[in-house]
Order: sequence, then structure tokens, then C-alpha cells
Amino acid sequence: MTLSFFDQFMSPTLLGIPLIALALTLPWILFPQPSSRWMNNRLLTLQSWFIRQFTQQIFLPVNIPGHKWAILLTSLMLFLISLNMLGLLPYTFTPTTQLSLNMAFAVPLWLATVIIGLRNQPTHALGHLLPEGTPTLLIPVLIIIETISLFIRPLALGVRLTANLTAGHLLIQLIATAAFVLLPIMPTTAILTSILLFLLTLLEVAVAMIQAYVFVLLLSLYLQENV
Repeated sequence: MTLSFFDQFMSPTLLGIPLIALALTLPWILFPQPSSRWMNNRLLTLQSWFIRQFTQQIFLPVNIPGHKWAILLTSLMLFLISLNMLGLLPYTFTPTTQLSLNMAFAVPLWLATVIIGLRNQPTHALGHLLPEGTPTLLIPVLIIIETISLFIRPLALGVRLTANLTAGHLLIQLIATAAFVLLPIMPTTAILTSILLFLLTLLEVAVAMIQAYVFVLLLSLYLQENV
């Protein structure tokens, strides 16, 4: 039976238990707990430096009240990086290729930023729906357009993450299949294809980290507008 290339994105089950639950708990196992020793090891030092640099970069344009989100957004980015990188290992499953999971991350956080804006500064938050200096005839149309664009934001967050990871995984599988088929027929072409596959895998590692960063960066920008 010939399997579809999209079967790799189906949530696998073992003894009736969905393995996506196991994949979601894995990042907490991978990241070491900070120790109480005076001198930490190199891994903890590198992890602390990375988290500090990321937090400074993300929250530099955000006002002081928005810094309360630092722990949440930093933890989210580390969590997404772990899940994205997990899917590049053999015999693993990438939970972030599921749109439902990405929307479960995007919708509550986006909604929280909107509610914060409406609670703290309702006039300023509603003012985003109508740019200053708009002609009178265009006011109803622009309000509808800006409202639609506001509600599309969480969908764009989830679809962007899902589409980028899905496309990368599909491309890797297609090239790997081509290299495997060409190996007994055209060894030279198969070797060149394997080199291309290796370079694409390195690119996919970068994409996995960048997409997690972009996801959190866009959430911080939405937070900046409402704080």
C-alpha cells in the first residue's frame, strides 16, 4: 500500500494513546533545571545567556507594564523551538505541524493582548480601527476592514507556523525519496541529491528556530500596541 506524503503529519497513536501528548511534555525533560552550585556547567551558562539576549531583544520596544509577559513569551519560544526541532529527528512527530495546536497557542494570547488594550486604554485600542484623517465616506468601510484584519491576526500566526514547517518537512521527504530511488540507477545524481538534502536540513533547522522567534515577536508587537 502506497502511503501519502501527508501521512507524516497525522498524529500517531500507541495503544490508543495519542503520542502528541508525549511530544508536548518532552521539552520540559530536555531543558536542565538551574542548579544551586556557585559555578554552573557550560550548558546552563549558554542557556541563561540565550534567554537573557532574547528577552532583551523582544521587550526593548515594549513599555514597562508589558514586561510582565517576559516569562510567558520566553517560555513559549523555548517550547516552540523544542517542538520544531523535535520533528527533524528520525521516527518523531512534529506537533507544531497541526494547525489546531498552533491556533490553541495563538488565539488565547492574541485575545489576552486585545482584552488588556480594551481594559487599560479603550479609546486608544478602538482608535486603531480608524486611521486619523480618514474621509467621511470611507469611515464605515475602513472600520470593517480593520476589524477583519484584527481577527485575522491569530489565524495568520497559526497558519504561518504550520505552513512553513509543513512545507519544509514535505520538501525534505521528497528529496530523500528521490535520492533513495536514484541511488541504484544514477549514483552520482543520488550523491548530489543527498548533499542538497543535507543543506536543506540545515536550512530547516534555521527555519524551526526562526519561526518560533517570529511567532513570539509578533505577539510582542500585538502586546506593544495594547499596553
